Amino acid sequence: MTQLNKVSKTVARLEKAPKFMRTWVLSTAFGTMIPYAGRSKVRVEKLTHSQSVITIKNKRSVQNHIGSIHATAIAIAAESATGYLVAMNVPDSSVPVIKTLKVDYEKRCKGNITAEAHLTDAQREQIKTQEKGEVTVPVTIIDGENKQPVQCEMIWAWTPKRR
Repeated sequence: MTQLNKVSKTVARLEKAPKFMRTWVLSTAFGTMIPYAGRSKVRVEKLTHSQSVITIKNKRSVQNHIGSIHATAIAIAAESATGYLVAMNVPDSSVPVIKTLKVDYEKRCKGNITAEAHLTDAQREQIKTQEKGEVTVPVTIIDGENKQPVQCEMIWAWTPKRR
């Protein structure tokens, strides 16, 4: 059975919204908790204990000088996909912290982007049972042409909350 923490309980409550509103409700909630993600128009398409799917639309507010999604917006999509996923699993007694953000821009992104991250059962068990540790979370970035122009990998740590 999956252990629920405050984040996963909140997501479970928000998932009860009508289907046509779920992405908006989840995105608004996370955008309020993490203002930079909100300003970057990060959209939470799917969030479970083992998978997250985040999108950013190619709109003027997130574009660079050549009309594609800015490198920083791509990085925030990757960080959000992995961070929200780790946050769904880390016990309430701990806090998740990004340790390493590795982003290799190989080609220009065209159109909207989707960032998808996964945790294995072994990784989830590690997060749940170790008081502190770290986990490497790969994330796939797919653009509007269904290509992977950016390769990403994030290392997340968790430590006990300070009392």
